[in-house]
Amino acid sequence: MKRAVQASALVAILAMVAVACGGGKKAGASTHVCYASDTGGVDDKSFNQKIHNGFLRAEKELGIKYTFVQSTSAADYAPILLNFVNQDCALIAPAGFNFGPATVESAKANPDQKYAIFDYDIFDFSDPANPKDVTLPNVRELTYQTDQAAFLAGYLAAGMTKTGKVATYGGVLFPTVTIFMNGFSAGVRSYNQDNSTSVEVLGWNPETQEGTQISPDPAVGFDNAAEGRRVAEDFINEGADIILPVAGPTGLGTVAAAQDAGGVMLIWVDDDGCVSAESCPLFLTSVLKFLDNSAFNTTQDIIKGTFTPGLYVGTLENEGVGLAPYHEFDSTIPQALKDKIEELKKGIIDGSVSVIPTDYPA
Repeated sequence: MKRAVQASALVAILAMVAVACGGGKKAGASTHVCYASDTGGVDDKSFNQKIHNGFLRAEKELGIKYTFVQSTSAADYAPILLNFVNQDCALIAPAGFNFGPATVESAKANPDQKYAIFDYDIFDFSDPANPKDVTLPNVRELTYQTDQAAFLAGYLAAGMTKTGKVATYGGVLFPTVTIFMNGFSAGVRSYNQDNSTSVEVLGWNPETQEGTQISPDPAVGFDNAAEGRRVAEDFINEGADIILPVAGPTGLGTVAAAQDAGGVMLIWVDDDGCVSAESCPLFLTSVLKFLDNSAFNTTQDIIKGTFTPGLYVGTLENEGVGLAPYHEFDSTIPQALKDKIEELKKGIIDGSVSVIPTDYPA
């Protein structure tokens, strides 16, 4: 018994020594990560929140110091980045296409500062006829082929509509928004081609790259639930029974409109709408963009000293994008349609299936 007590005491002493020497610290204890959300904020149930969750995970598991700021308009971008530079952040992470020009300017002015920007690929447009892809030595560009997963969602929607009409709209018609709408339209057209049907997509024309947007102002386009409801009600009145909003919190207005209308299904983006928007009976599926994993993995790279600049592209193959579970619709989706979705996924990965809408008959 005496030896057991002595052993326990020794273990306790060693544990205290380890803590005193820093052994109890987590890997990221000396790392400060600074995140700037785009308009809509970190409680948008979608894009900004998904990134925020990744950094919260890093804070919990890796022990980083984490700071975030929510932008409210384009006027905030440059000042937020400058403030972060002055805070000695190990990583500055701006969210979204809107932050692109301000991030490039900040990165060039501060070459020793590391950045990771979400949803933005840096190009030099000094010659508009010949834009050049650019890699800055201190910037990681995190992008996602969401049209691949959106294609699967479009095919699914075309197979599940009862009215023969589905719809989509964007908060603002940025390339990072319209990529969802293009993929969705391609999936519907592929279904029509395979099944000799004529399911119609309201709200987007792939040929002209024009369609329904809430506002050209991001602060309005991505944070206007009233307009999200109005647009959805218009689509429903035109006969749409499945709607894909690509609009952050604005899409919550579409959720309300679908609840009131009854018989309308939704497809969410970025995060799993069944979980984040807490409306499982409405969500057929969601087009997932694993922004949280990118945030966490980039933080790990900063801590390990393995951060590399340049372009990351999330795909179906590397699991950077995907479809959410069908949740409450799982039992109502025909098995043949589920199997086809899996077949198409494999085809997109091996290159035998195109996700470009104009490759299919309109």
